[in-house]
Amino acid sequence: MKQRRRIYYSAAQRAEIWDRWKAGESMSSIGRRFDRESSSVFSVLSPTGGIRPPDRTRSSRALSLGEREEISRGLSTRCSLRGIARRLGRSPSTISREVLRNGGPERYRATGSDQAAWNRALRPKRCKLACRPALARTVSAKLRRKWSPEQIAGWLKRTWPGEPQNQVSHETIYRSLFIQTRGVLKKELLEHLRARRTIRRSRHASLKRNGLGQIKDAVSIRERPASVEDRAVPGHWEGDLVGGSRNSYVATLVERHSRYVMLVKVANKDTESVVSALIKQSKKLPSELYQSLTWDRGKELADHKRLAIAADVDVYFCDPRSPWQRGSNENTNRLLRQYLPHGTDLSLHSQVQLSAIARQLNERPRKTLLYRTPAETFAECVAAIS
Repeated sequence: MKQRRRIYYSAAQRAEIWDRWKAGESMSSIGRRFDRESSSVFSVLSPTGGIRPPDRTRSSRALSLGEREEISRGLSTRCSLRGIARRLGRSPSTISREVLRNGGPERYRATGSDQAAWNRALRPKRCKLACRPALARTVSAKLRRKWSPEQIAGWLKRTWPGEPQNQVSHETIYRSLFIQTRGVLKKELLEHLRARRTIRRSRHASLKRNGLGQIKDAVSIRERPASVEDRAVPGHWEGDLVGGSRNSYVATLVERHSRYVMLVKVANKDTESVVSALIKQSKKLPSELYQSLTWDRGKELADHKRLAIAADVDVYFCDPRSPWQRGSNENTNRLLRQYLPHGTDLSLHSQVQLSAIARQLNERPRKTLLYRTPAETFAECVAAIS
């Protein structure tokens, strides 16, 4: 069996790989640039978890290659270490340590000594979580509850204001997860992140969406009142369906002001099943907190007029291929995939189980709410109308 030839990338090629990865290119696309397989690109990215390592720089206080060559010339002419030190403007002890750690006066070579010093300088600084085990345990516990690193960082800042020793940035958490050589957070905690990747993906990577069906007599989102748009008034919702295997679906509803989430079990994707389930769910809310619903162009809401009459709610529809017009709902659907992964049979979950998942989502602090929870915010809205 013919052994595969090992692939080496030059420093310039590695730099280009990182530039392209940061710009959002896929591994396959980067590999084609170098006429190589995507697996060879993965071997460059994976050791640091898809996070570009910082460029190494030499300290201005360290001996340079030129100085080491001067030391080598001085030793060859039997010059004393003190004489070499005076010539370089260095301490005699600096020259003495340099010569002794690199073979002594007889075996000292400038180039080899310079490379050895460069290799010895690879002493990564221990990160904050490695130095504070209690903080690392807190972060691990929150990750197991499926909190995002940004939510954890915000919660820590809110819980311990003015105590930086009990706070950590979300970037440090991500790096500790993806760069396993840090030895702080266990790799299995990656399974609790929203996107279960083995390496970190660029924020510029594209996310493609498909347009959905047409709705008869749909009221456009452009006719929605400005009071709904600015999120100042509670009671306005965004909705969608998330799908699983075996044609199973769950309806998701998100309140725009508080980001409060409700999950609704639906028997099927047909408009009869979905509209009936949404009408039933609407009866659980005060009318003041269920004033409008914004949906995408999916045909599951073709019978939107029945929903509008039965639930006494205004129904609006987004423009075609414009998921950002329901941004809170799209973000919630991504959060939900931590609990209901792609490819799983959603019909196996009862309404009680779906409500428990919604409760977990509602008890997670949100950056947009200054790290308060949707449950807290929605409870205040309920109290205000009581």
